[in-house]
Amino acid sequence: MTVKKIVLLLLVVALGALIVYRITKNKELDEKGGKDGKKPPTGVQAIVLKSQEFTNVISVSGSVEANEQIDIHSEVSGVVKHIFFTEGSFVNKGQALLKIDDSELKAQLSQAKTKQALAAENAHRAKLLLEKEAISKEEYDITTAEYKTLQAQTQLILAQLAKTTIKAPFSGKIGLRSISTGSYITPAVSIASLVSNSQMKITFSIPEKYAQSIKNNTEVSCSIPNTTIVFSAKIYAIEPAVETTTRTLRLRALANNDEGKLIAGTFAKVDLPLQRIQDAILIPSESVIPVQKGKKVFVAQGNKAKEIMIETLTRTDKEVIVTNGLKAGDTLITTGIMSLKNDAEIKLKVK
Repeated sequence: MTVKKIVLLLLVVALGALIVYRITKNKELDEKGGKDGKKPPTGVQAIVLKSQEFTNVISVSGSVEANEQIDIHSEVSGVVKHIFFTEGSFVNKGQALLKIDDSELKAQLSQAKTKQALAAENAHRAKLLLEKEAISKEEYDITTAEYKTLQAQTQLILAQLAKTTIKAPFSGKIGLRSISTGSYITPAVSIASLVSNSQMKITFSIPEKYAQSIKNNTEVSCSIPNTTIVFSAKIYAIEPAVETTTRTLRLRALANNDEGKLIAGTFAKVDLPLQRIQDAILIPSESVIPVQKGKKVFVAQGNKAKEIMIETLTRTDKEVIVTNGLKAGDTLITTGIMSLKNDAEIKLKVK
């Protein structure tokens, strides 16, 4: 027998002995495991559930509008005699803004008052003559009618004179003027804009599916670009019908603007709370397992995992609100859930 064959035979014997040893060892381990019949417990992490207040919020786009805004026009034509306001300043309700030359109207008023005084004297005389039956009733009526006509004409001129002083209809900030002293203006000419900005309107639209969840006096929060300030507003008006082209419902809220940070025409991001639930149960979305009959989770009871079917309402980016199946104080398993079965033994670590 050559040396090569002897070495080869020894290698075959050694390999066979190793195989026999491993088979025998595995058999012993299987027999030992068969005696207790248990798998080692699965290590999992869990949290103890607590009830809390939950508010379902949607974010929509809106626009900021002035509470009141008008373009100021004159009701009469004429030459601008005086301008009493400074562009961009705050004006009070009833404050005089502009004076139109009224010299011609004043002359007409003087003439009308003279005619009215004469007509009043004639009417008085006609009454005395009527009492003495010196004139007919028809002549007296004509004289009285002439007096009343002249009286009405005087009142008309007085009304025209009052319109030559243009006053602010409400308090607010006045814009840039488009006229100067000496300009001839007509009712078609826009003098300046007036904006009431102590309070601002926030107009926005929501999808029609949320229409039943909105009520007047609901508080919303809004923000505008280039500032971190969050403004609070309250809904005061809701459109009675859904816009058919966009399937949205328009709403309007009112916000205080004491510091003047809100500017009419700017974009606004509106956060609208749809539903507020007291004592809500929120759980991490990764702890929920979708199944054929709904959704389930695992809770820890002692050293075992228990399968629980749950009902949910809505979800946020990271959490799900549970309406049935769980309660405050339950220990919810959040990791290793895909490898668990009902009544499986666990090694629990509570966060």
